[in-house]
Amino acid sequence: MNQIKNLKSKLQNRELTIGSWITMGEPAIAEIMAKAGFDWLTVDMEHSAIDINQAQELIRVIELSGCIPLVRVGVNDATIIKRVMDAGAHGVIVPMVNNKEDAERAVGAVKYPPQGFRGVGLARAQAYGVDFEGYRKWNETGSVVIVQIEHIEAVENLETILSVKGVDAFIIGPYDLSASLGVPGQFDHPAVVKALTSVKNTARRLGAVAGYHVVPDDPAMVVEKVGQGYRLLAFSVDFLFLGNSCRGGINIIRNKLGWEHA
Repeated sequence: MNQIKNLKSKLQNRELTIGSWITMGEPAIAEIMAKAGFDWLTVDMEHSAIDINQAQELIRVIELSGCIPLVRVGVNDATIIKRVMDAGAHGVIVPMVNNKEDAERAVGAVKYPPQGFRGVGLARAQAYGVDFEGYRKWNETGSVVIVQIEHIEAVENLETILSVKGVDAFIIGPYDLSASLGVPGQFDHPAVVKALTSVKNTARRLGAVAGYHVVPDDPAMVVEKVGQGYRLLAFSVDFLFLGNSCRGGINIIRNKLGWEHA
């Protein structure tokens, strides 16, 4: 669990970290991405078909490959969060945290009493019962809770959300945020720009760690977000890396050969 302490420290010091998103339950993909140089990888259990067994295998592969495994759970549910933490996740990204109570529920589900209300079990995270005490101490000071700000209600309540002890950072979900404003995918729409500006100003005023998921596999967009003050950047997603690389390569070949697709 030593690596997560470095992530926790980086978040506390507002240092830049760059990770990515995994939606395919194939361990080889997780291993390839983990060895690519990302600081962390998030196993997505919200918008994917990944189940808890697959998630545990992906967590294991990511961790053993020297990268930090996080899980974006599908819902802010204590049982689901407990299970992915017991499977060895070093932290969770929790969707649709729209108010202080949502944030408190997320933190409480990750932490054992007296910090939270997580039930105690023995699984992979606790070395299968060999080192519960070591894990308990780590969980108290090293586990990471990242809340997703992806609704206009969350934007309006951001200050109280970030006041919750145990929230280490937030990450914007741009698609859902734009959808909550009635303009899904229209990131240049004035209402979306206004909401993002409000989030950025609040984070700067509070000294909070602001995150953003840059979905396109465009490195320039990540660099742009860093320049805007974001310090927790998710760079694209597994299927876009794979698909765009395949499409780009075959199109170059076809164009060079003057060979049109049948």
